[in-house]
Amino acid sequence: MTRINDMKTDSQFGSTAEAIIYPFLLLIVIWSVFWADHLFPLSDFYKFGVMPKDIDGLKGVLFMPLIHSNSGFEHIVNNSIPSAVLLGAIIYYYRPVALRVFFFSWILSGLGVWLFAENTNSYHIGISGIIYAMAAFLFTSGVLRKHRPLQAISLFVAFVYGSLIWGVFPTPTHVSWEGHLMGLLAGVVLAIAYRKIGPQPPKYLYELEHEMGIEPPDYEGEWNKKVRLEEVKREQAQKSDAEEGVENKHKSIHIKYHYVKKNKGDRLKDDTD
Repeated sequence: MTRINDMKTDSQFGSTAEAIIYPFLLLIVIWSVFWADHLFPLSDFYKFGVMPKDIDGLKGVLFMPLIHSNSGFEHIVNNSIPSAVLLGAIIYYYRPVALRVFFFSWILSGLGVWLFAENTNSYHIGISGIIYAMAAFLFTSGVLRKHRPLQAISLFVAFVYGSLIWGVFPTPTHVSWEGHLMGLLAGVVLAIAYRKIGPQPPKYLYELEHEMGIEPPDYEGEWNKKVRLEEVKREQAQKSDAEEGVENKHKSIHIKYHYVKKNKGDRLKDDTD
């Protein structure tokens, strides 16, 4: 069985430079906003977060991922590393759809919080919703595409960030579990929507022939037919040899019958003897 490696598959991967530069730029932006919030504590940056079911809170769909708690470094530090790692993986392994995945993860996670979050008196801030969306996209895409490099990334996400799944369940106050859940659902939806775009597993030769409408030759049938013909020829040869042997045997044996007629006088003469 032959397998065809499509050269275009490798070209669909992004470059290492892109996978480093763009996540680094994202970190610069969110850390710049974080420091600005520290420098201007009266600016109330948190009000640019998502306020569920409030028209004015819709602006948070755009600004929520850029804003983190200014009460300490824990929130932004915990979000920085997974943001960079997961975004870099998407840019490298899913370059054709990386921008769309990141954009829709941003919008869908924020919009989902605005529509479905229960607490309508709190602002939701942070990039964790996008982190969940990217993790869900990488894991689901690896499972759906059945391509070994992508499956490896899927396993990596499950091993390193598998514990994120607990964040989608209702948790104590100050944790936006709704943002986590909306991000995870957005990532799964995007993985299904873009499953045909980007790197695909290499195809077997018979799969390519089937797509082109070419019926592959029945090598097994031809081989069986050839073997059967040889068996028939062998049987005919054996039968012919047997018949020829019998014929030659009959030709080598000569039986002659001699009839001697005795006269009456001879028989009487014999009797007297």
